[in-house]
This record gives sequence, structure tokens and C-alpha cells, in this order.
Amino acid sequence: MANQINAFEMAQRQFDHVAELLNLDPQVSEILRWPLREFSFRIPVRMDDGSVRVFQGFRVQHNDARGPNKGGIRFHPAETIDTVRALATWMTWKCAVADIPLGGGKGGIILDPATLSNSEKERLVRGWVQVMWRNIGPRQDVPAPDVGTTPQMMAWMMDEYSKLVGAYTPGTITGKPLGGGGSLGRTEATGYGVIYTVREAMKYLKMDPAKCTAAIQGFGNVSQYAAIGFNEILKGKVICVSFYDREDKVSYTVSKADGIDPHFLMTITDQYGSIDKAKAKAAGYAIEDGGEWIKKDVDVLIPAALEGQINNETVNLIAPRVKIVAEGANGPTTPDADEVLKAKNIFVIPDFLCNAGGVTVSYFEGVQNDMNYYWTKEEVLEKLDTKMTIAFQGVLDMSLNRKVFMRDAAYMVAIDRVVKAMQLRGWV
Repeated sequence: MANQINAFEMAQRQFDHVAELLNLDPQVSEILRWPLREFSFRIPVRMDDGSVRVFQGFRVQHNDARGPNKGGIRFHPAETIDTVRALATWMTWKCAVADIPLGGGKGGIILDPATLSNSEKERLVRGWVQVMWRNIGPRQDVPAPDVGTTPQMMAWMMDEYSKLVGAYTPGTITGKPLGGGGSLGRTEATGYGVIYTVREAMKYLKMDPAKCTAAIQGFGNVSQYAAIGFNEILKGKVICVSFYDREDKVSYTVSKADGIDPHFLMTITDQYGSIDKAKAKAAGYAIEDGGEWIKKDVDVLIPAALEGQINNETVNLIAPRVKIVAEGANGPTTPDADEVLKAKNIFVIPDFLCNAGGVTVSYFEGVQNDMNYYWTKEEVLEKLDTKMTIAFQGVLDMSLNRKVFMRDAAYMVAIDRVVKAMQLRGWV
């Protein structure tokens, strides 16, 4: 279902709705509806067997009025220019709602990274930099890891960029490994950021976190640390996670009524978020259909996989008990499904607020690179908590003051900040 939804059309629909609420100048809207710059290119790579394979790559720079473009690079077989456009657009709003001085960018390559060896991946990401190096950099556009890419790949990209410009430039890429210019706390950042916003939503809704349960879609980095955070920060209980099985080419849900142990599941999960079903079953976990996560009788749903997962077909499967949908993924809820969530009076923490923890700590990483001085993990997570809490309260205040849905409120906060920056710079 996700692949049938055009993510960029969805992003534009969301924007158009709020532009109308804000009575935004049509000329300003026209600038913000589309990316300012787009790059589409081919990358030839020498494979281990001596053959040459050509990969399709993208980079989209949506808006840099508030600062350099910022956003990850995804390796995914279903990647399209429209997916990258949507994600770049959402990154603009994400940076603005978190009030960090960056704009929105995103990159991608069409492939399944599991089909490449490490040496082939290294040649591919260095090839991406060789194409893009004149249009990225710490004051232009700062890539980062995303679906299918890793800190090691970011280290290779930073190294290639530094070679091409003739100077050690760690701030051109974030999400790097520790010891290679990376920041402590970056691994946990997005998942913990989700939990900080869930905590604030529970305070507003007067829910006791220790008595709450959650179901999570996905078991990549975001889901893993959201699960750990829900258990250890909120003292609640996660009863299931879902994952995509690359061998079977279908999704499964792994559940346990008395609560999953994310630390254990991480020991039987590969680098792409696929859980070993046999080992999970032997440890007492139930293996269910991939769509079961959304039907669970829980207090909180955390979609943390791909876009378009809560849609016309799935939204009506949500149990009456659910009070919060915390969007760990980018664009997991379609506009039509939003209307159903409103009718059900479910509190939605919109994606570009909920999952802004990753880009916030990426920003912290760039700051530390510039200073050549690095903070402790406790300092990073404390600064992250402060940023996420202030951002949440700003959106909640807007929602209550304007009597609008939380997603609309987040857009209002973000669009207002970007438009002000454009006005101050004389763009409009």
C-alpha cells in the first residue's frame, strides 16, 4: 500500500491545507511547494566481479532560507524522485519546528543495500560524493544516514569529500561513527526524541506512563531506541514490534503480552532491522502477520517504518483504546487517514516534530565538529530533551490557541519560521 501513495503529493497536500489556514501569499506558497534545487545523476560502480553497474542517485535541496540544507541519504529499491522531494520538504519543516538553523534536503539511491558487499557500498558512496561534492558541504548541504545507510558509509563519504576539497572537513556529513567525528547520543537520538514527545503528550492528556502500553511498527534504529525509551524512560511496556523479512519478502509482527525485551531482540536482529524469527519464537515471542501491530489494544501506536502506513485501509483497524499516535517515521499517515484520527479524537504527534531528535543531534554533531570539542552523552541527551520539550510545547500551544489539529499546528509553527527567514533575506 505504501508504494501506491505518492509521498510528494501528500507533502504538498499537507502544506496547501495549512497555507490556506495561514492565508499565505500565493507567491510564497509557490516557492515552498517545490524544492529550490534537484539533482538526478548516474553513478557507475566497479563491482567485485569486475563488471560495472550503474546506479540512479538523487539529491533534493528544498529550502535553505534558515541555514544549510540537511537530510539523510536513503538506499531503497523503491526510491523515487518524488519520495526524495517529500522527505526533503519534511526536513525543512522538521528543522524549523525544532528551531535549529538548517534547511531541508534529502538524497537517495535506488537499490537494496543488502545486495552489495562492503567494498561495493564504499565505492558507491564515494561515487555519490564525487558527483555531488561541489553542491554539499558544512555551509551548503549536510547529508546523513537514513534507511539502508550506516555511520561507516558516512565516514567514507566524509573522507572522500575531505580528499576532494583538500582539507579535513568532518562537518560536511553527520551521523558519523564515534572516533570519526561522530557525536555521542546520536544512535539513540531519534528514538529517544520520539519518547520525549510521547512523555509530554501523556502529561497533557493526564496519562500515567507506567500504566501504558505501546505497539511499534518497524525495528530499525528509531524503533529500537523508541522501545528502549518507552520501557526505561517512561517505565511503560511495549508489547510488539514489526519488521520486514528480507528472505521471505514480507513483514511480521513479533509480540509478547507481558512486554518485549528490545535489548534481547536487538541481539537477534541484522543491520537492516530483520529479526531472527526462530530465535524469537524459541524465546517465547509470538510471530504474527506484519499488519497486526496496528490492531493491538494499546495506549500508544508508534509507526516507525516507511511512509503511508496509516491509510484509508488501515486506519479503521486501530483499537478504541489508542490515545496517541507518535509518528517515528516520515509521512506514515495519509491526509485521508488524518481525518479519521481527528474523528476518533486520537492525539497525533506529527512526524516532523516527533522524529526531530535525529536531526537535532545531527545539528549538535556539526556544532561539535566546528568547535573541535565534543560533549558527553549525558550533555547531548539533556540538550536533546530540552530542545524536543520546547518544540512540543510550542506546537501544542499553537494547536490550543488556533484550535487546530497537531499536524496543522506543527506546520504553522514551521512555515511561519521559514517565511520569516525568507522575508528577512529579501526573497519575498
